[in-house]
Amino acid sequence: MDDRESKLRAEFTELDQQLQDPTIFSEPKYPKLARRRSELEGIITLFDKRAKLLNDKAQAEAMVAEYGGEGSSSELVDMAEGELSFIIPELHTTEKAIIEALTPQDPNNDRDVIMEIRAAAGGDESSLFAGELYRMYARWAEIHDYKIELISESPNEVGGFKEIIFGVHGLNAYKQLKFEAGVHRVQRVPITESQGRIHTSTATVAVLPEAEESDIQIDPKDLRIDVYHSSGHGGQSVNTTDSAVRITYLPTGLIVTCQDEKSQQKNKAKAMEVLRSRLLQLKIEDEQKQLSDSRKKLIGSGDRSEKIRTYNFPQDRITDHRIGYSRSNIPGALNGEIDDLMEHLQSAEHEVIAQEA
Repeated sequence: MDDRESKLRAEFTELDQQLQDPTIFSEPKYPKLARRRSELEGIITLFDKRAKLLNDKAQAEAMVAEYGGEGSSSELVDMAEGELSFIIPELHTTEKAIIEALTPQDPNNDRDVIMEIRAAAGGDESSLFAGELYRMYARWAEIHDYKIELISESPNEVGGFKEIIFGVHGLNAYKQLKFEAGVHRVQRVPITESQGRIHTSTATVAVLPEAEESDIQIDPKDLRIDVYHSSGHGGQSVNTTDSAVRITYLPTGLIVTCQDEKSQQKNKAKAMEVLRSRLLQLKIEDEQKQLSDSRKKLIGSGDRSEKIRTYNFPQDRITDHRIGYSRSNIPGALNGEIDDLMEHLQSAEHEVIAQEA
């Protein structure tokens, strides 16, 4: 057993013992410990599979060596060679999976995320596109059993959104969605265009790893909290109570608002959740300045002004400019079928990290 495998098995045993203590379930660190145990269990399963395959390979090769001489039983040799034809490719696949599992991962991969989509250039067409992007991610989340939590929305008269903020909760949500951050560009004939001219519009997407209270310490003295009447589509609570909340983080001037809940306390809690996540994202962006140029190309500049993807309707082509990957079927993509885009971006990240490791 190599040293890395030995250390991982020891860590798994220690975690397993910790998680058998009933009092651990009430501690804030429990979710992280449970996720790490699950991760280690998967890696150890791969080690065990490799060990079995190596043993089976050795036995089959020994059988070929023993019975493969002149006058030997060809039936036994054929059986052993048949086993080897299965074992060897499976062993290569397993060893590749182990290498991938041991390659350093983004420490935020297992976090839930907060996504912010905003209309940018293009007026009403931009807001309609922002709405389509929101429905694309909502549909993707539904397909993969992720939970969507609406935090804040600012719809406009044409059926789109000037801004919409929502949470995505599920296994490795940040890993799946982090490369969606940036400027998304659409080229098509808007429904408002009477002469059939193609317009170019944009919407920005921000993907924030959801911060826990222990990640970011916020001094209450650094906050200014204002309450005001909600506004929106209507309803009994709209413009009748001071339930909407605006939080200003004084050291940076960051402003977060939330008015979707009827309860002022719930709006405040959601606004604080967004504020912590934005501050965590600023911290991550500062750390990312130390990364290589190859990784910076994947994660972008962080200033939300960088075009990452174009949706060209006349040519039915989606192009991700960071990796030069293109595909067709825009309607399918807008219906949540974007796994191929995510997988290509994750593969590019993995290759870059593996080269640097």
